[in-house]
Formats: sequence, C-alpha cells, structure tokens
Amino acid sequence: MARAKKHNLSESCIDGILDNKRAAKSAKTSKNDSEQHLRAEGIYYEEEGLQRITPYYHKFATHAKGRWVGRTIFEVFSKEFRDRSVEYYEAAIEQGLIEINGEKVQKDTIVCNSDLVTHYIHRHEPPVTTQALGIVEKIQDGLLLIDKPGSIPVHPTGRYNYNTVTKILEIKHGYKTLFPVNRLDRLTSGLMLVGLNVDVARRMERDLTNHRIQKEYVCKVKGVFPEGKIVCDQPIRVVAHKLSLNCVDREQGKPCLTEFELLSTDGEQSIVYCRPKTGRTHQIRVHLQFLGFPIANDPLYCNREVWGDSMGKDGVLPPKKQSVEAQTIEEAVVADTKGMSGKMNGKRDDDGDNEAWKSVVQRMEEWKTKQELIEHITNTVDPTTGAQVCEKCSSPVLADPTPDELCIWLHAWRYSGPGWSYETSFPKWAEGTIEHIERVKYQAGPSE
Repeated sequence: MARAKKHNLSESCIDGILDNKRAAKSAKTSKNDSEQHLRAEGIYYEEEGLQRITPYYHKFATHAKGRWVGRTIFEVFSKEFRDRSVEYYEAAIEQGLIEINGEKVQKDTIVCNSDLVTHYIHRHEPPVTTQALGIVEKIQDGLLLIDKPGSIPVHPTGRYNYNTVTKILEIKHGYKTLFPVNRLDRLTSGLMLVGLNVDVARRMERDLTNHRIQKEYVCKVKGVFPEGKIVCDQPIRVVAHKLSLNCVDREQGKPCLTEFELLSTDGEQSIVYCRPKTGRTHQIRVHLQFLGFPIANDPLYCNREVWGDSMGKDGVLPPKKQSVEAQTIEEAVVADTKGMSGKMNGKRDDDGDNEAWKSVVQRMEEWKTKQELIEHITNTVDPTTGAQVCEKCSSPVLADPTPDELCIWLHAWRYSGPGWSYETSFPKWAEGTIEHIERVKYQAGPSE
C-alpha cells in the first residue's frame, strides 16, 4: 500500500489510516503501558547478586534519511538494520512496533521525505553490580561528588539506559539536571565530579583542562611492578573508535604523562598508585600495557589473544593474520619500512592511518565477535527444545557477567584542586594498601 504525504491523502488512504489507528491501538497501549508500568512498579530490582531492569519497550525515532525515500518500510529496516532478522521485522510491522508519523504501517508502505520513523524495541538492559552508587558529598555551590561502582556507564549508551549513573541519580536520588565533569569508563570505579548546573560544570572542566585538578588512581596490575617512581610519557592516539581502542603512537599520538609507584605486591600481581598528568582516553591502561604491566583483568589491554605473547609491551605489535592478502600487506610494509620492527611507530599509508595497526584491530574485532558467538551458542537453543529466549522479541537471554567482568581493577581514588580535596574508600581488591599511600604519594595539588 503506497502512501502519499499527509497534505495530499486520497480517500482510500484516509480509510486505511483510520483502520490502522484502530488496529494499532492495542499494540500502542501495550508499548506505552510497558514504560508506565516500569516506573510505577519500580525500575530496579535485585536478583542473583545483580541489579536488573525488567525488559521494556524503548522508543527510537528518526526522520527519514534521503536514501530511504521511495523505498518500502520493510526494505528500509531489513536492508539498513541487519542486527535483526527479516522475520523479526515482518512481525514488528504486523504488531505495530514500527510506525511512520505515529501510524501503523504495512510491509509495502512507502517512506516519504521528512517522515518520522519510529521503532519500539523490546529492550533487555545488561545487569550491573548491586553495589550502591555512593554520594561522597554535595557542595552548596552546585557540585555533587559520587563514588561510581564498576559496570555502570555514565550516560545512556548502547544497551544501557536506566542502569546508568545519570538515570540512577535521577530516579533513586531525585537529581534531574546533571552535568558530569569527569567521565569514567563503564568498567572503571571511583570518584566522579557531577555539576548540578552548567556553570559549575564548565568551571570544573576548565580546571581539568588547565591541569588545576590533580587526579590520583589505584590499580592492580599483572606482574611485580618495580619499586620507585616510574614515569611513562609515551604519546597516545585512538586507532579504532568503534572498538574504543587507544594505543601508543610515537608519530601521531598526543602528548601524555603518567607517574606510577608500587604500593604492594604478592609476587604475581601488584597494587600500583597512579598519577596521570594529562587526561587522554585510557591513558593509565595504555601506559601500563606499554610498560609491560597491564591491569590484570583488563579485557582490552591484557588480552593475549589480541596482542600476542608480547602483550603490547614496549609497543610490539602481534604478527598479521596469515591470509594471502595479509601476507601481501605485511610484505609491502616490511619492504617500505626497510626492516623496521612491528613497533607502534610503524609506517603509515597515504590516508594517515598506521598500516601496522590493522592486525590489532582485526584481532580485536575477531575476539569480540567470538565472545558474542560463545554467548549466543551457550544461551540460545531452538524454542522447541526449551530455548532461553525472550517470548516477546526472541532475543537470546545472555549469561550474567561474572564478578571480575563487572569491573576492571582501576579506581579513581582522589581528586584535588585549589583549596579542596575529596577521596573515596579503596576498593576491596586494594584493601590493606591505603596505608602505603603516605609513603609514595606526591604533594597533592595542581599538576606541574
């Protein structure tokens, strides 16, 4: 059923829309009731040691892209969004979960220019730790200091919406307007500065940018970390935005500096005090990997399957996959570099990218795909044999994360600025080492 624009509807189109409204009414009520029911009954619940969210319908809406215009709605979804099956989109259209301008559609409904396309997705948020998001202090001038547990992202992103710092602060603590100043990674725990108004947030961000705020972290690394003050000043750059992969690059990396000092060791792993003087993404994690002491449970930078036996120490990259194409590329790189080793300052191709990084990116992509496949095979079975799938959307019920997968052993311990200093307690994996801080810590205050 082709559809004209709203200002030029035929009588048959009008009759069809009226029929669609009646047919979609129950489906739309069900979708809306899902969100309302979630808030009315309580969004969060705990089960088997994890904080969970009852699955709910989440509304995604966007105006039609130019390349969608003139195509059927079914073709657009089945060709443009391949994360779900053709059968799923057929059922979603039939159930009224896909709409145009708020109206139910058919498979052959044509997408027009400026149409508002909506998809109600049955969302399954990953569980997070039951450890409470702690309020360290609320300062009168509009600054909130919190202790973020690992596993919780700061903002709604990807599969996470309610299990995020900003949503938890809003729903459990009543804070409606929030402006996070320092954004810790999802798996990183520790102190966060959150502005309650935009002016305070901007002032604190300026202080961070101008190095007037000193950051102090603790971490648990693989191996026996050397004693004394260890400084790493290797430059860092992003090599794969989609994978959140950042690495040392001596040619195009941005200036970085981190100071480290050993707190304690058991002969296999070490608790290390960290003082980053710059604020690059994954700076502490990348510098520790470069030094040969990656954070012991870091899935990105302490991953032998991705980095090979060297684990990225001293910038040594793993060999390329031995396909015909890879061998040809490798031979070309070796020839061009005239015997240069596969270090992180390898020769780049014409577009400014580092040819040597292709192996790491490829390995990381393959590793992540493998983890997803393992989860899918482990937890998804054909429905006739008792599959662990959602009865509403047929999504596989994935395995819960293990305690070590809920966090990495990296904790933002203390932040200090002109006339102020705030800190959290040490995490459990670092208990018993805080007394060593006085022995190794530097004078708190602005960075040099």
